[in-house]
Amino acid sequence: MLKVQEIREIIKLIDQSSITEFTYETNGTSVSLKKESAGTATVSAQPAANQQVRVAEEKPQAQIPVESDPSESVPANETTSNADYDYEIVSPMVGTFYTASSPENDPYVSTGSSVKPDTVVCIVEAMKLFNEIEAEVSGEIVEILAENGQLVEYGQPLFRVKKK
Repeated sequence: MLKVQEIREIIKLIDQSSITEFTYETNGTSVSLKKESAGTATVSAQPAANQQVRVAEEKPQAQIPVESDPSESVPANETTSNADYDYEIVSPMVGTFYTASSPENDPYVSTGSSVKPDTVVCIVEAMKLFNEIEAEVSGEIVEILAENGQLVEYGQPLFRVKKK
């Protein structure tokens, strides 16, 4: 099965290309991605037990313009308009947000924590799978936007980071 990061990369590549439909099948499981009208995408996963899960997500309507050098690649969830933070770590899926690997353990990060791109900042549990979410940037956590045990949506900001 594909990892969450691999699925995110595939979504980015398809979004930037003219491909409108993509299907990947392995070991009785298939993942299908289909671009619909402008700004919407549908992701569906078909487990071997013929149980289908479908997630449709619209991109936010209001976009804050970001001024940058055209040679730089700026992720869609990055903004330079706020002095307190300049990057948001967003949920890659719908699921339950957890700050630690178990209730007895300390949270992965807290406000003021330094993170690197591969630092695990939380877990999002979806369909009994616990997905570790990485920071993807180097910096300092300046705000935690979700509560432990809270249901989060695809693309929902979870953390704000001041990049170093």
